Amino acid sequence: MRIMAIDYGDAHTGIAISDPTGLLTGVSTTIHSRRQEQVVEQICALIREYGVEELVLGYPKNMDGTLGPRAEKAEAMAALLQEAAGLPVVLWDERRTTVDAHQILIQNGQNARKRKKTVDAVAASLILEGYLIYKNSRATP
Repeated sequence: MRIMAIDYGDAHTGIAISDPTGLLTGVSTTIHSRRQEQVVEQICALIREYGVEELVLGYPKNMDGTLGPRAEKAEAMAALLQEAAGLPVVLWDERRTTVDAHQILIQNGQNARKRKKTVDAVAASLILEGYLIYKNSRATP
């Protein structure tokens, strides 16, 4: 079963899609758009293209665990995606994924301009990796 993780942002939305077994992170890309309806449309196209069966949306909680305006935007996007794609959407705590994504890219020698283009896809991959570890550990007796 393919699972898609989404790191939804104001201008860039990172996407990561698992391999067909749902065990490993596979494809990653970035949608560059500020228009919510265009982001949803492109996500739905990727869902069809890759046969995605489950969505995991980054849920930006504050460091103290409280919810703020970004979490409300994620909740609204989850509702839109569920309606548009007809798939379950899991809200997944994404604290520190963007910071960790920047660190990974810096360690790999990417300059600020290159990081800006790929950081959201790397963050989505980190969201997906965390979710797959959680999901697969629960499936193992």
